[in-house]
Amino acid sequence: MDEEERREDEHLALAALLAAQGVGPSTALKLRDAFGTWRAALTASADELQANAFSEALAESILRTSKDAPAFEARLRKTCEEKHIRLVAFEDSDYPPYLAQIYNAPALLYVRGTLVPDAQRIAMVGSRRFSKYGESVAQSFAEALAKGGFTVVSGAARGIDSASHRGALKAGRTEAVLGCGVDVAYPPENRKLLDEIAEHGAVLSEYLPGTPPLPAYFPMRNRIISGLARGVIVVEAAEKSGSLITAEQALQEGRDVFAVPGSIYSATSRGCHRLIQQGAKLVMSAADVFVEYGIEPQRKAAKKLPPMSAEERKVYQVLSSEHAISLDEILISLHEGDASSLSFLLLQMELKGLIEENDAHGYVRAPS
Repeated sequence: MDEEERREDEHLALAALLAAQGVGPSTALKLRDAFGTWRAALTASADELQANAFSEALAESILRTSKDAPAFEARLRKTCEEKHIRLVAFEDSDYPPYLAQIYNAPALLYVRGTLVPDAQRIAMVGSRRFSKYGESVAQSFAEALAKGGFTVVSGAARGIDSASHRGALKAGRTEAVLGCGVDVAYPPENRKLLDEIAEHGAVLSEYLPGTPPLPAYFPMRNRIISGLARGVIVVEAAEKSGSLITAEQALQEGRDVFAVPGSIYSATSRGCHRLIQQGAKLVMSAADVFVEYGIEPQRKAAKKLPPMSAEERKVYQVLSSEHAISLDEILISLHEGDASSLSFLLLQMELKGLIEENDAHGYVRAPS
């Protein structure tokens, strides 16, 4: 057996061990330390397991798993070959070193795409129920961070996570950590996005291919998001948000926590404001993150606005980048015109890329 075959055999044995009831990442590492290899641990007798201080219940669980291991490993090998999934174990050279430092680090990762072990990573998380302001901030931050050399890590959830991935894809690398199998598109509408991330970065999970997105898996997934990164940026978060769990885990591991401020009237910014009160670093642009890490940010020229007519300029001045307002509200602010002509003007401005309309038919300035 050559080195590559030995490595694959160890990965499959580890995957089988982790499928045994009672075997988590820390127990798997203890088994490897006790028996030298995961294959030796998987094929050990009950007496050998108990002689190494493993309980009778755990020994019986491993023995049951060992009997089914050949069929389990054959199925897993076939699935990984068909779906281009790689297995990266804790001891491998391409296992991210920052992640290896956390408590209960995953013993095995399933990966679609390419992991760069020494990449500079920054995590970005936020609310699934996001504002136009939050979406714009997430995309612009992520794009600037990726352009400056960071790999942007997030969870591919609806909202701020997805916006962060899309922003990063415009300029560089991004990695998505899933609370399901890497071959499962969750949420379903992100299937294309996940394929793009795998092509220009990595989609990873500690769960077997085909694992459904059960609620219990997401808090565990969050420790990997924060564990991969030097710091976590919370863009928008309500006071009781999963993003705050990620921030808390980052703090426990000695990682930096950054928070983007928002309106004091916005429910989706209250979690960020609470983090700032508790000592998180307030950031208003990606440049603040570069400064924190002593990195010279790349200067980007401001987007030049298309020429505007006098009527368009009046409407543009009424709008903001943060809060969408309705056609009726614009009419009231202008003190002139009628709904029909304003609707046509708004359409022209949208086609020129000056403004955007949301699902509730409110209007904001397009991101600059």
